Amino acid sequence: MIPFKDELDKLSLSQSEYALFGSAQLAVKGIRPSKDLDIIVTSELWESLTSKYLQYIKHHPIRLHLGNVEIFKDWVNLSDKIDEMIANAEIIDGIPFVRMEYVLEWKRFMGRPKDIADISLIEKHFSRQRRSNAYSKRQSSNST
Repeated sequence: MIPFKDELDKLSLSQSEYALFGSAQLAVKGIRPSKDLDIIVTSELWESLTSKYLQYIKHHPIRLHLGNVEIFKDWVNLSDKIDEMIANAEIIDGIPFVRMEYVLEWKRFMGRPKDIADISLIEKHFSRQRRSNAYSKRQSSNST
C-alpha cells in the first residue's frame, strides 16, 4: 500500500517530474511502515510548487512541508542524481519510486541508528526475495 496516497494525489504531480523516496519504498514493499511521504522533484517542478505553496517552505533541509508530505529538490549525498533517480524510478501502481539501490546508498551514507536498522531490513527483504525467486525457478524447471 502506498502511504498517504490521498495527499499525494491532491498535488496532481506529473509522473515524469517526481519520485517517492525514503521509507515510502520500504512501506510499499511491506518492509516497514512509513510515517511520512518524502518526494524528490525536478528543479522545474520545485519552482512551480514553491511559488504555489510559499508559506509551507521549511529550512534545514529546505523542503515543502504539506501535511504528511515533504517535497525536496535536493537529497543530501544524492542531490546530483535527482534527475537520474526520477528518470529511472520504479513505477508501482502508477507511482514513481526511487529505486532501492539509491535508498540503500543514502541510508549507508547517513548511518543513523534508524538507517542501520533499515539497511538490515532491506537486506533481509532482498535475501527472502532471492530465495523465493530461486525456489520458483526450481519449481518451474521440475514441472517440465
